[in-house]
Amino acid sequence: MFDDISRIREGKSARASSWDRSGRNSDYVMIAPGETKVLADIQAAGSITRIWMAQRGGYRECLLRISWDGSKHPSVLCPLGDFFCLGNGFINSFQSAYFSASTKANHAYGGACALNCHFPMPFRERALVELVNEGPKEQKQWYHIDYETYEQGPSADRGFFHAEFRRENPFGGWGPEIAVNSPEADAVNTERDAWDHNYLILNATGRGHYVGCNLSVTNFNGGWWGEGDDMIWVDGYDWPPELHGTGSEDYFGHAFGMQPNAFLRNGSSLHESLTGGYQTSYVFHLENPVRFLKEIRVTIECGHANHLANEVSSTAYWYAEKPDAAAKVPSLARRMPVLRDNAGHWLHDRKSIHTSWIVKPTAAMAALKKKWAEKSHNG
Repeated sequence: MFDDISRIREGKSARASSWDRSGRNSDYVMIAPGETKVLADIQAAGSITRIWMAQRGGYRECLLRISWDGSKHPSVLCPLGDFFCLGNGFINSFQSAYFSASTKANHAYGGACALNCHFPMPFRERALVELVNEGPKEQKQWYHIDYETYEQGPSADRGFFHAEFRRENPFGGWGPEIAVNSPEADAVNTERDAWDHNYLILNATGRGHYVGCNLSVTNFNGGWWGEGDDMIWVDGYDWPPELHGTGSEDYFGHAFGMQPNAFLRNGSSLHESLTGGYQTSYVFHLENPVRFLKEIRVTIECGHANHLANEVSSTAYWYAEKPDAAAKVPSLARRMPVLRDNAGHWLHDRKSIHTSWIVKPTAAMAALKKKWAEKSHNG
């Protein structure tokens, strides 16, 4: 992680920032609704070493977009908050190896917050960093983009940084009425059923390595939202996958549920007990990146065997040999958080529904649903 800090090399350090060019103290830029603002356009060989951003909102409305070496498609495309491991428009102070945030309004929806990213992002010809305001309000944005430029570009074995956002609202689970860890939830989920129906975090092709993700859950069902195994396929389908986990909290380095702890490599940047049902968990594969030569498919069950129907979103991080296109982001309406009223009721909006597929229950699952209904009726 810190191997490069002692290495002396030729290079020039620089920063693109929102400092006030007039010499006064208005050290921010204003981004109108519908406007795309170029934060940095670095035309050289180099590497972005740090991104700092500060704002008072726009965490789902604004998109961070980064393109490498003149590519026509961005390799980083995420809502602002989700890129920095804060989901559903919430803010909170936390620290990890690659991201941190600092705010006076912990566990709040919206508000002022400082965001930091320390992922190294090498490039050979050009780096274009933009912020896209798709919201209805003007965005007041402070930022630093620290970088280095070199006479000779990064070595051929240095990959291009990628990040992409996905969302299901709600996830199309087959039995959301069934409590997690009940016998009726203990259905079989193997082989192609798992490949096709698990929540998809990343599906990338080419050569590279996956370095982690964050996963946000809006817990409509209450109780425990996890128990889903992570399943990661490397270079094509096989059963079992190359990496098969044992439960949601296990993948994020916790056990017996997620605790309100944020560690360097894993933890909760937002904990549902402090936000009224909104959870963001993260994991970084610092020492154990998942390497692939042709393709990778990173998935996780939503509840065991995908029976739950909570809102789920994620940001995946990986390095690739070439600048590839990040997944398209859902429209503003289809990515905005599901909020609650003062009585605690979820305010579902038809415009925000974004369900890519619905898990059709097998005969065995249908029998389990029937058994749960009978138990609930008699209980």
